[in-house]
Amino acid sequence: MMAWRRWRGIAAFMVVLLAAGCGGGMKIEDFAQGKPELRLEQYFAGKTRAAGLFEDRFGTVRRTFVVDIDGTWDGTTLTLDEDFLYNDGEKQRRIWRLTKTGDRTWEGRADDVIGVATGREAGNAFQFGYRINLKVGESTWEVRFDDWMFRIDEDVVLNTARVYRWGIWIGTVQLAFRRA
Repeated sequence: MMAWRRWRGIAAFMVVLLAAGCGGGMKIEDFAQGKPELRLEQYFAGKTRAAGLFEDRFGTVRRTFVVDIDGTWDGTTLTLDEDFLYNDGEKQRRIWRLTKTGDRTWEGRADDVIGVATGREAGNAFQFGYRINLKVGESTWEVRFDDWMFRIDEDVVLNTARVYRWGIWIGTVQLAFRRA
């Protein structure tokens, strides 16, 4: 009988922890009044440069990089041609095609993105979620990005993206964008 009560107590504690982990967090609506306003098609039209890093979940910086972005807006689709240069000399190119689906909603596609990315803007913020095939050493991992961008001033946008594999947080990408 005593063992059953102990297990029941442990099970109840686990349910409370799980419920606490599922609630809360940031919501895009929380930033509706944020200034200056972030409109992707305006901020990313033209040339932008970013510097960033990937930090694993233990706090170790694994990689740094710079990315040069050439953005074009045709009234419906924002194309971001991104050229990455990593600290180990590796180069990578990604071309995002972001389609405006509503006043503040977006869908995105790129060659290494699985399915369709979805994003929403509010005030000075943009939240973007997607799954991607990410090259890690000699392997390719399917990971999920929960990406948040915040416009700080006329020229700077800060980006934090939590990266998950099999539903487990494995690290964070941090970027600072500056318009050229």
